[in-house]
Amino acid sequence: MVATGTVINVLAVLLGGTLGTLLGNRLPERMRETIMHALGLLTIVIGFQLSLETANILIVLGSLLLGGLLGEVLRIERAVDQVGRWLERRTGAEDPSEGEARPDDASRGATTFSYAFLTASLVFCVGPMTIMGSIQDGLTGDYTLLAVKSTMDGFASLAFASTLGPGVIFSALTVLVYQGTLTLGAGWAEAVLTDPMVAEMTATGGVLMLALGLGMLQIKKIRTGNLLPAIAIAPVIVAVANWLAA
Repeated sequence: MVATGTVINVLAVLLGGTLGTLLGNRLPERMRETIMHALGLLTIVIGFQLSLETANILIVLGSLLLGGLLGEVLRIERAVDQVGRWLERRTGAEDPSEGEARPDDASRGATTFSYAFLTASLVFCVGPMTIMGSIQDGLTGDYTLLAVKSTMDGFASLAFASTLGPGVIFSALTVLVYQGTLTLGAGWAEAVLTDPMVAEMTATGGVLMLALGLGMLQIKKIRTGNLLPAIAIAPVIVAVANWLAA
């Protein structure tokens, strides 16, 4: 089975991210800052829209609380930052914002390689198009939905990379692993992930995107990486709730 839709998506992110990185190096700092604010506002809007997918806000709350506790124990954000720094050293990628703002600088926001990697990965992998498109591609070979998503991600990666830097390019790895796994395991995913589960996963991911937007606007730095387990916990809570109701 060839995950055609995922391959197209990965290529779109690589192309857009590369062009954005090359473009960003030529943009004045004030222009990059304005683009960052525009992307932050858009991320908040998208996150708000996705969060409205929930049918029970308590499921989202429970997912965030449990996911946050698990993420803090596992120190996921620190691990993501280490992976980002390792990739940066291995590839020799230069962060255009080096020395300006760091992920742990709550007063100025974060634009480092690892933050770019985490932000783009979450933006490209959250939402029903990712899940349903991957399952559709795996079951029927129809990658139309992922092709549409690829176009959107290509332009988004260009915009993100122009301000966040080359870390955005490496989010293609996340897209490859996440969407590829869903596509190759489409039969299992379709059997396990019900529509309510997908809705709550989407809504929970939307809240995480809201957190990213706040950081991009330099309002509040939130350890979004440590909240990532919440997306996986959401369908489990739905399953448990259905079991108890039955």
